[in-house]
Amino acid sequence: MAKLNIIYFSTSGNTEQMCIYLEQGAKSVGVGAEMISVDAADESSADADFIAFGSPATGSEEVAPEIMEYIESVKDKLKGRKVGIFGSYDWGGGEWLSIWIDDLAKEGIFVVGKGCMVNLAPDDDEKIEACKEYGKAVVNQ
Repeated sequence: MAKLNIIYFSTSGNTEQMCIYLEQGAKSVGVGAEMISVDAADESSADADFIAFGSPATGSEEVAPEIMEYIESVKDKLKGRKVGIFGSYDWGGGEWLSIWIDDLAKEGIFVVGKGCMVNLAPDDDEKIEACKEYGKAVVNQ
């Protein structure tokens, strides 16, 4: 069975909640999925058939350094691959996700679609469904 590893960092719990819905989306199309906190992720975590990275917008609309450090440590395994990226934000328009996509592309890592982001928590049907659909998209690339 193909597998999706969802590697994430979450401070408020919003990004972790998004992981749950991405996982449900992947599983609904017959793909195994595992949520892995970036603190528990190791090099082998990047060996799954599919990978998604989750980060809240931090500081001045930036990806959490914990996620960026992990990606840097495994970028050779990710070159030429498509990955999912997702996360929550509070203020601003979500520009951090576009910047993240551009930064990954410079490393030869490509993103499925335009990523997935929600303002604050995935706490309504529209946000939940967007996360589930993105989980499906990541594994149907």
